[in-house]
Amino acid sequence: MKNPCWAISEYAPQHTQELRQVYMQARRFAFPWINPDTFYLHDFDAVTEDETLLVAISQNVPVGFIAWWPPDNFIHSLFVSPAFTGKGIGKSLLNACLEKISRPATLKCLQKNERALNFYRSQGWIITAEGESEDGFYFLLSFE
Repeated sequence: MKNPCWAISEYAPQHTQELRQVYMQARRFAFPWINPDTFYLHDFDAVTEDETLLVAISQNVPVGFIAWWPPDNFIHSLFVSPAFTGKGIGKSLLNACLEKISRPATLKCLQKNERALNFYRSQGWIITAEGESEDGFYFLLSFE
């Protein structure tokens, strides 16, 4: 999937270093209530282990990614560099992922992350349950 400013492509190992930065910076931006000193570069490796990823690339540099667990059609991560938010990259990553997975697709979104919650709801995702994690209360969302 291409846009004049960025493209969506399959993940490759050479994307890892930049995506570690994206993941850390995007979480600091999206989760201001969480102590930023608890975010580490290697968190990206742990959270995406054994998952399928797509990457948004702008001028040969990864600026966002989506990661999911195919056996459950569960989207685990969708993060875009704060410098690239609001440009349609998250929507393109989400749509590209949805083209590859079955239904229903699910994901969790922290309740305090109102920006992300509003984004998912605007894309047709529906809240189906709620729960609590170490980072706070979350909603489970589903997409048919």
